[in-house]
Amino acid sequence: MENRMDFSGKTVLITGAAQGIGYACAEAFVKHGATVCMSDINGEAVTKAADTLAVGASVKPIAMQSDVSDADACTRLVESIVSQTGSLDVLVNNAGIAIAGDILTLEVADFDKLMGVNLRGAFLMAQAVARQMVAAGKQGSIINMSSVNSVMSLPNQLAYCMAKGGIAQMTRAMSVRLAAEGVRVNAIGPGSIGTELLQAAIKANPENLTGILARTPLGRLGEPSEIGDIALYLASDYSSYITGETIYADGGRLALGYTVPVKNN
Repeated sequence: MENRMDFSGKTVLITGAAQGIGYACAEAFVKHGATVCMSDINGEAVTKAADTLAVGASVKPIAMQSDVSDADACTRLVESIVSQTGSLDVLVNNAGIAIAGDILTLEVADFDKLMGVNLRGAFLMAQAVARQMVAAGKQGSIINMSSVNSVMSLPNQLAYCMAKGGIAQMTRAMSVRLAAEGVRVNAIGPGSIGTELLQAAIKANPENLTGILARTPLGRLGEPSEIGDIALYLASDYSSYITGETIYADGGRLALGYTVPVKNN
């Protein structure tokens, strides 16, 4: 029986791969035999991450330093990957930052910085990869990292919410344009995932966890590996008739119209 989760011979690019969800996605594809190119603006951190995943891997991941907010850097990254591996089959467009600020307090410079990475950077990376796939006649998969905050609001994360809303619409528009080219475009919308950053926020203020669980029917944080599994699915032939969609992995948060009781430990 054909194993449609076997990515042997496939090249996968993951941005923002040094930690968190990006690292978990890299780990998932490495386990399934892909040649994984791990990109991050922090070259030292992504090299260390790739070295960790290389232990016991059938195909060693490749660490690459790059800035998604730089158009030329995105083009060079794609060209370098194709030069080294011969192809580019999957993009997990994950790089992103968060900067707090509401409509009254958010500085224009911070707005521009976040949009430069989270929205403009996602567009630049997707465009560079899409152009390569189309030119090569590649039936590829592009997976954009959205968020539940593409449809929900956090007043003190105005720019982040705006950017993720843009990602959702970019995914739809890209999917329609690229359908005839054989390139599928989808997104993942995580809820509260237990990344290093979220765990640090909970450690600094344990009440943060209570607030998260109160709006999460499944009663727990998501695991980064659970997002990696969705990326595998969207990149595989198991999702061959899915394009233009966002899969929300949020423990039921979007379906909840009220808070749920939380047990005090």
